[in-house]
Amino acid sequence: MLGSLNPKRRSADAAPALPAGVTSLDELVAAPPLREALSFFAQARRWIDETHLALCRVPAPTFQEQARAEWIMTQLATMGLDARQDRAGNVYTLAGDPGRHLPLVAVTAHLDTVLAPRDPSEIHVDARGRFLGPGVSDNGSGLAALMALARSLTLHPLDLDIPAGVLLVFNVGEEGEGNLSGMRFLCKNSPFAPRIRSFLVLDGPALEPITAEALACRRFEITITGPGGHSWSDHGAANPVHALARCIAWYSDARSLETPLARRSWNFGVIDGGSTVNAIPASARVKVDLRCLRQDVLSAMAAELASVLERAVQAENGLARQGRVTARLKEAGSRPGGALPEGSPLLAYLRTVDQFLGIRSSVDCASTDANIPLSMGLPALSIGAGGSGGGAHTPQEWYHPEGRERGLRRIAIFLRLLLAEAASGV
Repeated sequence: MLGSLNPKRRSADAAPALPAGVTSLDELVAAPPLREALSFFAQARRWIDETHLALCRVPAPTFQEQARAEWIMTQLATMGLDARQDRAGNVYTLAGDPGRHLPLVAVTAHLDTVLAPRDPSEIHVDARGRFLGPGVSDNGSGLAALMALARSLTLHPLDLDIPAGVLLVFNVGEEGEGNLSGMRFLCKNSPFAPRIRSFLVLDGPALEPITAEALACRRFEITITGPGGHSWSDHGAANPVHALARCIAWYSDARSLETPLARRSWNFGVIDGGSTVNAIPASARVKVDLRCLRQDVLSAMAAELASVLERAVQAENGLARQGRVTARLKEAGSRPGGALPEGSPLLAYLRTVDQFLGIRSSVDCASTDANIPLSMGLPALSIGAGGSGGGAHTPQEWYHPEGRERGLRRIAIFLRLLLAEAASGV
């Protein structure tokens, strides 16, 4: 039974958007094999939860995803899927055999996490049924959904008559300084790239936000160096930490780039330097994250950062009794912005599915793996995989699987529509 599919929740005011060959979602979900695929998610609830916990117990911090990649390839092989790894480190598999030249729909979830468990016991379930530990929500929920989708597709192929296939990708490098390396490779260097008609990115659990616009982001590393010395005998020497502190404070206090037309943010996220409390540091370093909805404002923010850094260095050198500090500003990463192409049917299809399932979703702007295809003008959406979660990127991260099934059904139905859309051009 598909108890959560409540047609009464759908609006009767507007005709649903559906691809050619699909007359209604009622007929689509009532017919095999999609009916069996949707039922599978309820039947396999325990397996999905256990898989979720098991994969999160395999550490996968950014740039160190290999152990988790190998674990996932082993699991996919037990399902009878031919799982492989590309040069970027992404794990991929084709569900079914669409043929070498037929179009593909790519469904992706990122392997890496900001924090990693030091011991498997850090990933556990509390008395309220919540999964606790680093990465259980971001992106354990997306990875578990992709694993569940893989298994359902092997047991219940969506439609063998559709001339299009599903490419499942467990990609690397989404978090932090990974700079979306896995998705960049998939979109630009993978042999599958010319065949991919659309991208569905599974990231986190929340069903309400639909990321159809990519938030641009630029990351910088500031390094300031100086002569160093003894805190007493060399007191007054130019100090890199002092210069860096001025730069951070002055930039954070600046309001010259404020505009009601473009929300922006900045974060000085990592600071290090010095060797001991009684030594003047010879160097200091900070990593900075800049984000904005508008590319021109983002460029102005970067220019302002360079200007403030120059003033901070000049101020420290002007106060110093001896020695000088020098600074280097290096761009460490860039996530391009973009938006779903005008006239793309993807958003309309997803809204039709959400009406069908009673999900009150809204369009959002965020920085995800979808940034890369969206920046290239390719159809892509990023959505949550179901359930609930919080504390992402912190040691207090949590996830609750209640409501996961609706998210999985949404993914399967939407994927079926994407395949029909991809096949319409064949």
